Amino acid sequence: MEEVNKQDTPAQKSLDKMKHVEFVQSLDSKVSRQSYEYWISEHLRMNGLYWGLTALATMDKLDALPSSEVIAFVMSCWNENTGGFGAFPQHDAHILSTLSALQILILYDRLESLGDERKNKVKNFILGLQLPNGAFQGDSFGEVDTRFVYTAIQSLALLGELSKEVIDRATDFILKCTNFDGAFGRAPGAESHAAQVFTSLATLAIANNLHLIDQSKLGSWLSERQVLPSGGLNGRPEKLPDVCYSWWVLSSLALIDKIHWINSEYLESFILSCQDLESGGFSDRSGNQPDVFHTCFAITGLSLIQGKKHGLKAIDPVYCLPSEISANIKKWPVDYS
Repeated sequence: MEEVNKQDTPAQKSLDKMKHVEFVQSLDSKVSRQSYEYWISEHLRMNGLYWGLTALATMDKLDALPSSEVIAFVMSCWNENTGGFGAFPQHDAHILSTLSALQILILYDRLESLGDERKNKVKNFILGLQLPNGAFQGDSFGEVDTRFVYTAIQSLALLGELSKEVIDRATDFILKCTNFDGAFGRAPGAESHAAQVFTSLATLAIANNLHLIDQSKLGSWLSERQVLPSGGLNGRPEKLPDVCYSWWVLSSLALIDKIHWINSEYLESFILSCQDLESGGFSDRSGNQPDVFHTCFAITGLSLIQGKKHGLKAIDPVYCLPSEISANIKKWPVDYS
């Protein structure tokens, strides 16, 4: 990364945790439920709830939302016919909303709420989405993406239901998505993208297969995502920085022990510049509208580089859950027989 004068970087600010807690709380208020945007975003509700709760948990404010109402909503989205979770009651089950549901239950230490019968149906829903080439579909409509491999593998890990056959096939597919630059695309031959790098690396990390990739080449590609003079990170070459890549890029660098390959001071300043100090929350770039997606990944990204300084809990770069929670997940390889 080229040298930048200290005076060229944006001034650092403090993290206004209470503003961000209030922002997350406001997303499901009586006022927000009367908005058009609230109802057209049903398809993201389970994911949005996970993003908000993860931001709260990282700020050590998980109790800011009523746990009983959260758990009741999650369980209302379970689809008995397919065994997976939808994004909203009566929505079709999808692997993305299924993972978010399981992560929320893990956050509250309520995975046992599933019960053995439902847990088995969730497992079978996930396993039924894996294709012969090791990839996973998102749902019965057939879209394939490395995101779905990661969400499936993490979901099975949370359930304690990983197997060597599933791991080996998933690993084979992920490795076929590697590009000449050392990074990963959404499928074999697809363009390298930082979010796909994270989902690919995290899958390999769960499978204990990070040794199968060229970590130095990938680390170089990831470190080149830092955009100057802002210090923010982008997802692909020649793109604008976006605060969400503070998670996708940083977590990937953490998994290969190369966070020190980017300038954390400049990145910290960029992240803090994206917070809305009036309404709370974070936007993709300074001055834009905040949303819960960017709020989650700004805060978790900040935790990876300056967590103690800002009073944030340590975050697990594999599971995107507080490390104190992910420590209880059974790690592969284990005997599930």
